[in-house]
Amino acid sequence: MQAIERKSTSRPLLIGAVLPIAAVLLAAPAAAADDAVAGHDPLPSRAGDFSLKIEPGVAVPLTTPQSQIFSPGPGETLKAMWLLNRYLSLGPSATFIFLPAEAPQGQGGTAWTLGGSLALRRPHDLPDDDALLGISPWVDLDALYVRTGPLDRPGVALGAGLAVPIGRERIFWLGPFVRYLEIIQPDRTGFDNHDAKILSVGLSLEVGFGVERPVDRGAGTETTRTVNTETKVCADRDGDGIPDTVDRCPDVAGTLEDYGCPPYKHIVVKPDKLELKEKIQFAWNAATLQDTSHPVLDEVVQALKDNPSFRVEVEGHTSSEGGDDHNQTLSEQRAQAVLDYLGAHGIARDRLGSKGFSSSVPIDTNATSAGRENNRRVEFVVHFNLVNKGSN
Repeated sequence: MQAIERKSTSRPLLIGAVLPIAAVLLAAPAAAADDAVAGHDPLPSRAGDFSLKIEPGVAVPLTTPQSQIFSPGPGETLKAMWLLNRYLSLGPSATFIFLPAEAPQGQGGTAWTLGGSLALRRPHDLPDDDALLGISPWVDLDALYVRTGPLDRPGVALGAGLAVPIGRERIFWLGPFVRYLEIIQPDRTGFDNHDAKILSVGLSLEVGFGVERPVDRGAGTETTRTVNTETKVCADRDGDGIPDTVDRCPDVAGTLEDYGCPPYKHIVVKPDKLELKEKIQFAWNAATLQDTSHPVLDEVVQALKDNPSFRVEVEGHTSSEGGDDHNQTLSEQRAQAVLDYLGAHGIARDRLGSKGFSSSVPIDTNATSAGRENNRRVEFVVHFNLVNKGSN
């Protein structure tokens, strides 16, 4: 039993493999005919964006006995992919391969596959003046169920290729690909137990929703071109495509998912504060910082260096245990200890302030141990200073 089902040769399959390529070649000039109007660079891609990829090509058997029985033949892969982030996408994959018989009166073989695919690619939302012209190299890995004749087998496929954008809207992506498919044959008595290995090469067409661009309010009809027309452009001093009016980190390039900030690990930049994902730990009933808090504070330092317009007020809070005077002193000392750490790591003192609130501003109940633990905390309140684009 061979790892590829043997069937009669069907020349119309060759036509089926060629037709998608012809359709792409006809669609390409139309897509390339987009107006060459100067516009803004694309906005960042969003998770959940969908694309459909079609890969017609030629399949070549690499291993015996398939390479002795079959000739190269047509194959086609179809993938529906959803974007996880700018670099990764995930979705189902299906492939059909037909290999004509080598002998004139022989029977050809077929293989059907179905499975899931994980793809890594260069982002599709790069600026229009990208040095590589927006070309997106990609690789993907498929885990597959394979049907050949009456047998069911597992399989794995590894592909690589280039995707070249067609047109300014980047709805169509076209380029060459190569894909290696291995059909795994479990050991069975009386059967050929060699894995079947097939190499496919061809042309990949990806169709999606294209890129989203900021609306160019200055490009309108001819009636808007008057002497008194005034065009207002939203400031974006870090050049990340997110206007300063909504950018929480206007001085450092970030992502749309993080509201214009870099994807910090331990903190979240909010409009009015730096929110910590982990608590700052102190020695019991003291203002001594524990080493486990250094990674969190180091990232606060980095966020302040990234954003010179930020000024922070370090606030110390305690639970209701102990006397008011003791708690007030402890909260002030802990806030000062954090301020000293930031200052010792390169943050100018005139950008920092500290204040202790004792137990006067609880965020949880003081009646339980867990609530008291939540109330013992340090917070970073953010104040914004206006910084001109050219300032240091």
